[in-house]
Amino acid sequence: MREAPADAEVASHKFLVRAGYIRQLAAGIYSYLFLGNRSFNKIIRIVREEMDRIGQEFYLPALHPREIWEVSGRWELMGEHLFRLKDRKGADMCLGMTEEEVMTSIALKELRSYKQLPQIWYQIAPKFRDEPRPKSGLLRVRQFMMKDAYSFDIDPAGLDVSYKKHYETYCRIFDRCGLKYMVVEADSGAMGGKESHEFMVRTPAGEDQIVSCDGCDYAANMEKATSKLAPVADLPPEGDGKPLLVHTPGMKTIDDVAKFLGTSTNNKIKTLALMADATDEAGKKKSRAIVVLMRGNDQLNEAKLNATVATATRAMEESEIRALFKSPAGFLGPLGIGWATEIKNEDRPVLLVDKALEGRANLIAGANKEDYHQKNLTPGKDFHPTVYADLRAVTAGEACPKCGKALRIDTAVEIGHIFKLGYRYSESMGLRVLDKNGKEVKPIMGSYGIGIERILTAAVEQGNDADGFWLPAAIAPFEIVVAPVNVKDETVRVAAEDIAKRLEAAGYDVVLDDRDERPGVKFKDADLVGIPFRITVGKKVTEGTVEVVQRSTHEVRDVRISAILETFEKLLRRAG
Repeated sequence: MREAPADAEVASHKFLVRAGYIRQLAAGIYSYLFLGNRSFNKIIRIVREEMDRIGQEFYLPALHPREIWEVSGRWELMGEHLFRLKDRKGADMCLGMTEEEVMTSIALKELRSYKQLPQIWYQIAPKFRDEPRPKSGLLRVRQFMMKDAYSFDIDPAGLDVSYKKHYETYCRIFDRCGLKYMVVEADSGAMGGKESHEFMVRTPAGEDQIVSCDGCDYAANMEKATSKLAPVADLPPEGDGKPLLVHTPGMKTIDDVAKFLGTSTNNKIKTLALMADATDEAGKKKSRAIVVLMRGNDQLNEAKLNATVATATRAMEESEIRALFKSPAGFLGPLGIGWATEIKNEDRPVLLVDKALEGRANLIAGANKEDYHQKNLTPGKDFHPTVYADLRAVTAGEACPKCGKALRIDTAVEIGHIFKLGYRYSESMGLRVLDKNGKEVKPIMGSYGIGIERILTAAVEQGNDADGFWLPAAIAPFEIVVAPVNVKDETVRVAAEDIAKRLEAAGYDVVLDDRDERPGVKFKDADLVGIPFRITVGKKVTEGTVEVVQRSTHEVRDVRISAILETFEKLLRRAG
């Protein structure tokens, strides 16, 4: 196609459609055509070859009964992201978006003893997610191909080994696919678990943000990133050092109050009023206040908050604010409220204080009284947090927590994610094995995913220009395109056919462009469709010479036909 689809915003979407790799069937649902399928299968082959070194391949159903998702607790947790349907008998089913439940159900029937552990099981199969806003071609879709693997070990030390195996296997896979990637510390989100790493490719098309340091190897996604904050001088106490009520008429914002009182925003506490809604065992709706205190203009990282309280939150409504604080919004603070001493098992409101406020003194916060604030507030003395936690979002330029140099923030595409799940599914689904002493114990699990489409799209994003894109040779649909400039010239045509046959016999993936088209059309198409090398067979064939063009650099070199095999042995070894 000469023109990109009107809704295409990112390079990979534009070029994969234009090059005939994919065609949209419906929003977020794509068909793979000939070139796309060849590339797709090469990626799958690399993934399978590397995974076969550490695990066993399964093939699991895409259609799951509701019961196993309810046992794990994810039937409700996944909400509208899960495709749900009923069979003809009225039984609830869903289309699998991941396979923890199915793999654990197999383990329930098959694993009995520590002697059977460790196990690593994987599959490469379609997954389904009811994405509310499909966009960016293959980056946000409703049906996608995924390699998902699951490990079962007898103890955490065993999980460490399985996790390391996957980490190293993923590096080999992405290296072989020719990607420039980063490994970053990550948040496990709805998957559960503790330790987690994402494999990310920097690109403007990405929807994730990664924080990294050019001075050392520190890298984390935004949900996990931390920084070393510059020290801030505390204000001197005023009066007797006890909380001091000050009149701040009409001053509701952080900046307004700081300016009015002549202080830095870093000496001001921001109060965020939230609610967590839940349903008790009797089906009755129950809400609990979650109040967050942060420094000045620091921004809340919602993923860090959700990980801390282990539940989703929403902003308080005006009536809820007045019920708790006895004050309108804009003047909220921590004094005068009986805060919970722990997050769990209490009905009292939770007070989360960001670690940037820990150890600080003489801060300023709202007084829970319209047009008033309090000075001289010291956490731990004037009010007692339920817990201190890292809740703030890192910003570019802050100091690296490892080496102190400035951090950078980039958008990126996630191509792989590995999790230490822990005992979540073993516990919820009743998985037990006998240990060496004959005692029943829960196996510990890991979960490891790779998005097959995302490898392809990340490669396109990494290698493209105004004319098209180029793929690494290992995942390109063809490594070489042979382009005779005039198929009606028998000498040129025969030479081109002979070169293609010799290269194919030597094991290269070659396509012969034997269309009766102008040279310019052939060259333009070759530039578009992602093939890393082009051999131009033209007038110089009478001298025993052809031109070899490297797509990524547009470098052109004259090569003797007699040396064509030796040339590509060097070029493709170097390129791939």
